[in-house]
Amino acid sequence: MITLTFEIINCTKKSMRNFTIVYIILFYFFSLTSAHAYLDPGTGSIILQAIIGFIAASITIISTYWNKLKIFIVNLFKKKKGE
Repeated sequence: MITLTFEIINCTKKSMRNFTIVYIILFYFFSLTSAHAYLDPGTGSIILQAIIGFIAASITIISTYWNKLKIFIVNLFKKKKGE
């Protein structure tokens, strides 16, 4: 009975600690003031170039290793002649 009481108290302390951490994080993000920052068109074009570059690099990597991936999958599901 006593150990059950201590477990409940410890559980309550842990949940209270987690609640406090979440509350502090939420308070931090919702209490920030606006920065009044300016993003010029050059910044937008750099972000767009990064996105297009990531897509192009992804397509290149996939097309480079496509045959190796395809052969690996075929060999993985291929039945052996003895079976």
